[in-house]
Amino acid sequence: MSAPASLAPDAARALRRGLCIPAHPLALDTARRLDERAQRALTRYYLAAGAGGLAVGVHTTQFAIRERGLLRPVLELAVGEARGRALLVAGVLGATAQALAEAALARELGYDLALLGFVGMPQACERELVEHARRVGEVLPLFGFYLPPALGGRALSRGFWRELAALPALAAIKVAPFDRYRTRDVMQGVAESGRAAEIALYTGNDDAIVDDLLTEHRCRVGERDLRLSTVGGLLGHWAVWTRSAARLFARVRAQREAAETGEAAETAETDAESRDLLALGAQVTDCNAALFDAAHGFRGCIAGVQHVLHRQGLLASAHCLEPSDVLSPGQAEAIERVRAAYPHLVDDEFVAEHRERWLG
Repeated sequence: MSAPASLAPDAARALRRGLCIPAHPLALDTARRLDERAQRALTRYYLAAGAGGLAVGVHTTQFAIRERGLLRPVLELAVGEARGRALLVAGVLGATAQALAEAALARELGYDLALLGFVGMPQACERELVEHARRVGEVLPLFGFYLPPALGGRALSRGFWRELAALPALAAIKVAPFDRYRTRDVMQGVAESGRAAEIALYTGNDDAIVDDLLTEHRCRVGERDLRLSTVGGLLGHWAVWTRSAARLFARVRAQREAAETGEAAETAETDAESRDLLALGAQVTDCNAALFDAAHGFRGCIAGVQHVLHRQGLLASAHCLEPSDVLSPGQAEAIERVRAAYPHLVDDEFVAEHRERWLG
C-alpha cells in the first residue's frame, strides 16, 4: 500500500483559508471543435477576475471531453496559463482504473488536487467508494465531491462522509447536493471523522452560495460541540460574472474572519453587513435559477454558462459538445431578466475592457 498524497504546505494553507474557484467551461468553435484561443482566454479571465483556483475537467467542462480525446489538451491549456498563479483542481471520474489514470495525468501536468466525483460507479456500495477514494488518494490529494443527484450523482450517507473524511489524503470537500439535509450530513460526518480541522469545506450548492459561506455548523460529537464553516466555493455559477463573484466572496470572507477572530463587535454596522450579504445571496440564487435552468430540472445548466460567456464575447459560439445540450425554452429570457435586475452581480464592463487582451 502506497502512502497517501499530500498538498504542499502553502497550498494547504490557502485551501483552508478559502478560495474562489470557478469550474472551468469548455470553449468550442462553431464546428464544435476545441477553440484553444478562447480556452486560454477563459483561464486568463478567471485569474484576472480574482479566482484563487481553477477546477478543470469537471461537470462545467463537460464530462464528454473524455470520450472526445480532449481531457489532456484541456487540462494542459489551463495549467499552461495558471501554474503558480492558482490552485489547480482536476476532475477525476469513472471506475478505479479510469480514475487512477486521470489522477496520474493530472499529477503529471502539475495539478494540486483531484476532484473525485463518483460517476460511473452506480453499483458500488459506500465501502467500495471509500476504498476507491483511498487508492486515488495515493496519486493526488483528494477534493471530495457530493455531486447533486439531479446532475448524475447519488445520495450518500452521513457514515460515508465520516469514513471518507478519515482518509489522510482528503484535503477538501465540495458540498453540492443542492439539499440542506444532505449538506448537514456532510458536516456532521466530517465532525465525527476526527479530521475536521484538516479538511477545507467548500460550497458547491449553487442555489445557496452566500448562505453556505455565512453559516456556522455546530455539530455535537460525544461530549463536545465542534464548529465547522464553509471556507470557499468551487462552483459552476462562478464560471460567469466572476469578477463580481470574487468581490462578493471577499466581502463574505472578511465578515466571517472578523467574527472568528472576535474583531466584529455586535454593532448595527456589522449586523447591517450580514443582512446585506444575505440579501445579495438571495439575488445570487435568483440568478442561478436562470443560469442553471432550475425550472427544467437543470437541463440547461451548462448551456446557460456557455450562453453568458458567448454573449460577453469570450466564446466564439455557445455550443456544447452534445448537440442536445441547449438552452431550455425561456431560459435566455430568464438570464436577461436577472442580468438587468442585478447589474451589481454581473461583470460585462470588466470583460469588455480586457477581452481583446485575453484573446490575444
